[in-house]
Amino acid sequence: MQKEQISVFDIFKIGIGPSSSHTLGPWRAAQQFVQVLQDNDSLKDVQQVKILLYGSLAKTGIGHGTDIAILLGLSGDDPVTFDISQIGPKIDGIKTDQQLVLGGLLPTRFVKDEDLIFLYNESLPFHPNAVTFQAFLNTGRAVSETYYSTGGGFVVKEDEQPGSSKKEVDLPFPIDKAGDLLHWCRKTGLKICDVVMENELAWRSEQETRDGVLNIFRVINECIYTGCHTKGNLPGGLNVARRAATLNKKLLGNAVYHSYESWIKAISNGGSGFKYTLDWVSCFALAVNEQNASFGRVVTAPTNGAAGVVPAVLQYFIVFCDGHNDDSTIKFMLTASEIGSIFKKGATLSAAMGGCQAEIGVSSAMAAAALTEALGGSQRQVLMAAEIAMEHHLGLTCDPIGGLVQVPCIERNTMGAIKAITASQLALQTNPDNAKVSLDAVVNTMWQTALDMNSKYKETSDGGLAINIPLSLPEC
Repeated sequence: MQKEQISVFDIFKIGIGPSSSHTLGPWRAAQQFVQVLQDNDSLKDVQQVKILLYGSLAKTGIGHGTDIAILLGLSGDDPVTFDISQIGPKIDGIKTDQQLVLGGLLPTRFVKDEDLIFLYNESLPFHPNAVTFQAFLNTGRAVSETYYSTGGGFVVKEDEQPGSSKKEVDLPFPIDKAGDLLHWCRKTGLKICDVVMENELAWRSEQETRDGVLNIFRVINECIYTGCHTKGNLPGGLNVARRAATLNKKLLGNAVYHSYESWIKAISNGGSGFKYTLDWVSCFALAVNEQNASFGRVVTAPTNGAAGVVPAVLQYFIVFCDGHNDDSTIKFMLTASEIGSIFKKGATLSAAMGGCQAEIGVSSAMAAAALTEALGGSQRQVLMAAEIAMEHHLGLTCDPIGGLVQVPCIERNTMGAIKAITASQLALQTNPDNAKVSLDAVVNTMWQTALDMNSKYKETSDGGLAINIPLSLPEC
């Protein structure tokens, strides 16, 4: 069986919020279905399209924008480039006109309330996040395909092995577990980020990888900066107030700046006390996930619901650890991506499969490892930091109020970021010889915990805070 090969650009994807598994994944699935119709020359014959949402995609689909993402994907729009200011008008037009333009080419009658079906009480066995597309042709035939959104924007077509849609390459350092990664580091003497870069060379040149990572970094910075300067309430009906902009203003006072660069300098000039630093880490994380909750452009890290953790810790490194240069940013991101890849292969990145430990827990482990590497930790300390971060997220449930990626999701990103920094400091001050728990052991434990977890705590809004907090109450 083909081993899953995961690149830095599989873990870090540019997209639109609020959810990688419920927005970005279904969007990509819709695009793939249109491609199937084009490949078998059926697109021109389509008379009607129906979409069936199962399991978690049905139960939290409205709050996560699954319906919106699918309609945009079927229309031929791409989440990397689509103008987010046009989401509302585009969806309103589809509803009003009762028409989809499939792939941007074929006008097709579409009545949203009839043709997009939420099967709240049905789930398919492979994964809770399932969607089936049906196209009925004027020839009397029909084309049907089922896709699973498996977390982090990854999509698997039914009867297709994970990773089989991607060309297999010869990686110089095959890695499935943390033990494999440590083996290659010991054998070569390379740092973790260097091992990752060598593997990336199997797909593209080093310059292309560097440019791609720095573009990811650019999108992250734009997301943080915009989030720290946008006020108001988040959409969705909970009336959750944005906090990043208010906190940014409070912390900077009358400081003058005109760009991301001058803003970072102003923050750095403000001091380095514990409370000040803590407030900024929280502000960075809040900013990203408030943008995510508002259908903003974000980067999966490794998911949208946990998109604020790695960026917040990276900004902490840049501002408070003097890490503002391209090389250190690239090393940070490469290391983080490999830890995310290990969790993807050994457990899951899907909250619908494993609860929030699969999102905030994994992102915290990624950030802890990356920070430790960036601060000069040994390879074993890097893996130890990732283990510590995840160990203290084990069992974390996913119970979004109203099916929205807002409460408790946004604040959880601040918690994940702080835990990552703490885990990194612990690892840097510890001799790995004394560690009792390995990263592979904690990955296995996370997966076992995911299998044992009650389904109502797996992104269904059927348990936890989702059923104990009246929707009319403000966020506490």
